[in-house]
Amino acid sequence: MLKVKPPEEYPPEEGRYARGNDFSPVAVCVILNTFDFKIPGELEGLVMVALDAGAALAGMLQTENIGIEKMVCNLVANSNIRYLAVCGEESPGHLVGDAVVTLATNGLDEKKRIIGAEAPTPYLYNLPSEVIERFRQQITVLDLVNCMDKEVVSETVTCCYQEEPTDFSYNGETYRLYDPGAFGEPLLHKILWTVKKPWLVQGERKRPTLAMKEVVEARRNPKRRGIMKYLSGVMQVQKGELKDIFALSNWELNFHIEMLRRGKFVDIYEGVVMITEEGEYLAEMLKGEKG
Repeated sequence: MLKVKPPEEYPPEEGRYARGNDFSPVAVCVILNTFDFKIPGELEGLVMVALDAGAALAGMLQTENIGIEKMVCNLVANSNIRYLAVCGEESPGHLVGDAVVTLATNGLDEKKRIIGAEAPTPYLYNLPSEVIERFRQQITVLDLVNCMDKEVVSETVTCCYQEEPTDFSYNGETYRLYDPGAFGEPLLHKILWTVKKPWLVQGERKRPTLAMKEVVEARRNPKRRGIMKYLSGVMQVQKGELKDIFALSNWELNFHIEMLRRGKFVDIYEGVVMITEEGEYLAEMLKGEKG
């Protein structure tokens, strides 16, 4: 069975993951459907059980665009990885589980949008077509979306290790799993620039001028501070998700979003709240502050 040593630069992208056995045929992606600074222990437990079972990489995925791009780069950089198990409860706002499964099945359209994905902004602007196609050819995605069972995740990883084909079933789907060996030589791709707003390809970045009155108001209000810190990690989120996360009424949600919009810290597009460049600089100012 052919195995290939990953390049020195592997994994090329940073993220919320841990590195395990470089020669393992499987990676595990746990959906992160909450704050990135308040991760539930049960999600961390899924990551740890995957590593203990022998996964090459195991980590968390929060967004349906930049997050997927980084994950894809790390997967194709290790040609020994032939499976990606996607588990954890689906994120109601980003729908990243559906986006990953749909990417593997359908690929991208001419606008670089994941075909058939239900997520609000499933655009992969930063990846060339050769990287996307390599991912789809090299990786078989195992759909364990909404699975929070550690034993199921561990069994999945174990089945991928087998030399002889082994049937594995979950949620009515049966996979024949075994280790087929490396998919040729690794494909190393590093994201050199990032389109943080998939709906608007940005030009040259210049430091924006912040309105200090709005900055002071945002820093004083714990809800707005929390919203900006959250957006700095995910870049965009549906309004309804913010309502649930911060326990806001419809009136409170609309009021806080409008105040942030007046300060040019956020934009709103078809019910999706998106951080602006001004908002990114505000979020940098808020780092280290409590609340």
